[in-house]
Amino acid sequence: MTERHSGPVRTLRTMNSNSGRILFLCTGNFYRSRFAEALFNFEAERRGLGVRAFSRALALEKLDSQDPLSPFTKQVLEKLGIALRYTQERPRAASEEDFQAARALYALKEAEHRPLMREKFPTWESLVEYWHISDLDEAEPEEALPQIAEKISALLASIGSCGESPSR
Repeated sequence: MTERHSGPVRTLRTMNSNSGRILFLCTGNFYRSRFAEALFNFEAERRGLGVRAFSRALALEKLDSQDPLSPFTKQVLEKLGIALRYTQERPRAASEEDFQAARALYALKEAEHRPLMREKFPTWESLVEYWHISDLDEAEPEEALPQIAEKISALLASIGSCGESPSR
């Protein structure tokens, strides 16, 4: 039976596979976080881990594209054979409910996302694991997306080593 929590996130070590939800945070929920979400969900399903990811924007108002997903993300997912069904249809803004639903929180770049967390969700700021993967202003997709893939691979390996069993 899964214990119901109203407080902050727990670590993967205490996560029940039936309630495992991973939240990836980014600025616009258009490029990096959506790639992380799709790759994680594809690989977790393939490995039978019973864990699912979702992604949200910390500053959706800064998104200046009418497209629902970055063409760079689409291109790499297609190249990897990952269907778009592994990510949501459109960018979505983070809410308090998203943080409460997540068992683990990851933001794609600390320098970019910690200030947004401090401003918008201060009670959750210290509970996020911050990565250091730059957006297009500082890194090309050929650099950033493989870095995300490495982080996802390590995350999935840690989940698998926690003895998670697939949900049925």
